[in-house]
Amino acid sequence: MHFLVHNGFSFTVAVMCLVHATLLLIMWADGITPLVRLNILSVVVYALCFLLIRRGHVMPVYLSIILEVTVYTIISTHYIGFRCATYCFLFSIVPIIIYFGCFLFKGMSRWNIALMLALNFAIFVNLYIRYSDTPPVIEMTPDARTILVIFSSFVMVFATIFYSAIYIYASEIEVVSLEERNKQLSVDASEDALTALLNRRGFLPLITPLMRSEVPSHFCIAFCDIDDFKKINDSYGHDAGDEVLRHITRLIKREMQGCELCRWGGEEIVILMRDYDKAVARVKMEYLRKIIESNPTIFFNKRIPATITIGLAENSVKYRDPDDIIKSADDRMYYGKQHGKNILVYE
Repeated sequence: MHFLVHNGFSFTVAVMCLVHATLLLIMWADGITPLVRLNILSVVVYALCFLLIRRGHVMPVYLSIILEVTVYTIISTHYIGFRCATYCFLFSIVPIIIYFGCFLFKGMSRWNIALMLALNFAIFVNLYIRYSDTPPVIEMTPDARTILVIFSSFVMVFATIFYSAIYIYASEIEVVSLEERNKQLSVDASEDALTALLNRRGFLPLITPLMRSEVPSHFCIAFCDIDDFKKINDSYGHDAGDEVLRHITRLIKREMQGCELCRWGGEEIVILMRDYDKAVARVKMEYLRKIIESNPTIFFNKRIPATITIGLAENSVKYRDPDDIIKSADDRMYYGKQHGKNILVYE
């Protein structure tokens, strides 16, 4: 089905060519020479249409299909009469007009689809009025007429079912694609590209419900900042600085599983520790600080040492919103920066 959606025109031309090859055999077997010649001409038209598709000329093929079927229906009805049901071919191109027209025409130009459908119906009405009670120019044998009626009806039903099915399938593909794009946009909007951590936009909504629940949640916030990060960039280059940030991020992810991590900005990382009290968080943060201190980043055979300064704050009634508790942790981190760096400040 995926192949048919993406090769709809080629498949349609091939099927139309096969339909006229079958009609050619029916007319030839019944000795209806004018329609034998007409079907040969139709096969040639679709062979040319296939060449046009290969060259990317879709609109001429679309119009050629509609014109060919319309002309064939009028001429065949004139020769063998209305009872042979070749008018079914007019209805068989209705889903083709709609399906491919929706791709070819955009905006106000889609009125062309409605115009072609109206013209299609008007031609059917005129054929009915003109030929329903008129004897055919050439009388088909009963068996050949029965075969032709069944075949024409089959083509009409097949076209309706087939193009409805691929339209539904194409629509589902588009919906799935749109959902995936929206999901990716949502991820991009809430996730940092370099570290794959949450950004502020994705992180803050996680804290808000914890602070505003009727029963205050127990959690701690750690505000971490890589020490002398500018010096690392200046000494080793910005690519090395990015690798240091990614390396430290990986260490924090490994040691703080189950916690929410956020790249707050630049070299700052904020950690949300749910169900941690200050005593447990202090031990965990001190351990994390030592892990980072003892695991330098390896970048192109260079060992780049780095440390972090951490400010720790525990949730309490004095904090009214996420910014308050994060600012408290940030202030403690900044105090640590002013008093030696590579330390944990929790008061």
